[in-house]
Amino acid sequence: MKITKVFVFLVLILLAIVIVSGCSEQDMATETNALQSGGEETKEKESGDGENHSKKDDEQILNLMEMGPLTLMDSALAQDVGTFNVLNNVNEGLFRLDEDNQAIPALAAAEPEVSEDGLTYTFTLRKANWSDGTPITSADFVYSWQRAIDPATESPYGPYMMAGTIANAEAIAAGEMDPTELGVVAPDDSTLTVTLERPIPYFLSLMAFGTFYPQNEAFVTGAGDAYATNADQVLYNGPFKLTEWDGSEGSSWTMEKNEEYWDAETVVLETINVDVVTDPAAAVDLYTSGEKDIAFLAGEAAEQYADDPEVMEGQSPNVFYMKFNQLRDGKRTALANEDIRRALAQAFDKADIVGKVLADGSLPANYLVPSEFAVNENGEDFRSINGEMLEFDAEAAAELWSQGLQAEGLDELTLELLGEDHDVAIQLNEELKVHLEENLEGLTVELKTVPFEELLALEDAQNYDLLHTGWGPDYLDPMTFLDLFVTDSPLNLMSYSNEEYDALIESAKGELAQDPVARWEAMAEAERILLEEDVAIAPIFQMGTMSLKKPYVKNIVKHPFGSDYSLKWTYISGKE
Repeated sequence: MKITKVFVFLVLILLAIVIVSGCSEQDMATETNALQSGGEETKEKESGDGENHSKKDDEQILNLMEMGPLTLMDSALAQDVGTFNVLNNVNEGLFRLDEDNQAIPALAAAEPEVSEDGLTYTFTLRKANWSDGTPITSADFVYSWQRAIDPATESPYGPYMMAGTIANAEAIAAGEMDPTELGVVAPDDSTLTVTLERPIPYFLSLMAFGTFYPQNEAFVTGAGDAYATNADQVLYNGPFKLTEWDGSEGSSWTMEKNEEYWDAETVVLETINVDVVTDPAAAVDLYTSGEKDIAFLAGEAAEQYADDPEVMEGQSPNVFYMKFNQLRDGKRTALANEDIRRALAQAFDKADIVGKVLADGSLPANYLVPSEFAVNENGEDFRSINGEMLEFDAEAAAELWSQGLQAEGLDELTLELLGEDHDVAIQLNEELKVHLEENLEGLTVELKTVPFEELLALEDAQNYDLLHTGWGPDYLDPMTFLDLFVTDSPLNLMSYSNEEYDALIESAKGELAQDPVARWEAMAEAERILLEEDVAIAPIFQMGTMSLKKPYVKNIVKHPFGSDYSLKWTYISGKE
């Protein structure tokens, strides 16, 4: 994912997250001992989708669309869902998610040996090569992980994914220890030993995430500043390799089957052509003309094609919300006032906005951890504990707004709402502005629309008032949403801090890690504090997915966390 990863609104209409209907995530209880997924099925269950290669077309070419350019291919620096999606299809790590979304060995030859205390994992690597024929060794993992945690790299995900997980990662990220002291060593070329800071129930699913992919040190250092800036400046070890991509300004790219991939015999697709198309209407035109095989749908297009037999629908675990920045330019903002935050959070009708702008099955969200994402050992959805919070209530919002302004000595207030510069995001923010200004007297909302990269920079600098953003899970656990907002999280970026919240998250990661019931309760209480008590953010919606897909495109696999999809098992059948 995350990626996400900050996973901002770009994920809403990236093509490959809208390709399946009737979804059901896999039972991960064998790994987590406490969690199972719920809700969605992860791939198309179409009749005749067997493994008989004679049923597959001679020409195996898939033509896709994305909503934004591919900006980089460095797994240490990736943070957006578009990059992680491509990385997942051209590279892989120790584990990858399979067709049933189980974390299975990939570059690892088998399940690791785990010490009795749950702190040491020993992986044996299978024989595999980079796309240039160079053998992949355990040293490639050591180098990659040390590079991602090194403060000099400025990785957005290295510290977030490793601190509190891999031994010494937190101190290294803080500049207090050398990256070589990270808890990962290579005793020989085929053995990798990983030492954890504490037991991690979901550790193996983390090993499928892009930040933990290996990198070849000689290649990275040899490329220098050009590394990962175009197709020729990257090594690949996954099902495909980029053959055409000229960097961040490119509006298209091509992936081709990687013959050096250890499991190349499973891969059927030969070529994947991707073009950036930002206009939903243009996307539909390209689909209906036969130039593209999948088209995203939203708004009017979603309503128009709702009954089309080629429409695929599903529910995603991605959740979108407004962040309230309580400190800007080193100064306290009016958003530090709880009444003002609560008023803003309850002053817009989520169901009306979602139905009017999206119309794609997205759900109004009165929560942070999504529904039908994670369940406990008794099959109970995490959502059943806290239920709905911060529901729309215009009357209560108006009263709180008046109290908040009075406490701040204000008669009126102007706030900037930052969002991304594509059509659906703009429409959503315009609707938010209308609702907020209608229900909160004296409020002026100024919309600021910027490209994705600029939005990330503004967020990183906390140079905003309100930010429309979102998060897609990186692993199968409520913690992937909840630890975003601890005081020292590199993804907090809104000056929110609550000692009780921090302590609950720390206990869920630490002493409660092997007590599933108590851990679950601690995470639920943290979510309640974040939303119901502190109103740190304002949830908006949980993403639905709707697209048009040609019936000859078979077996695209959708993932509920990490990257959104895999093309390893995809093939074309019946187009000819």
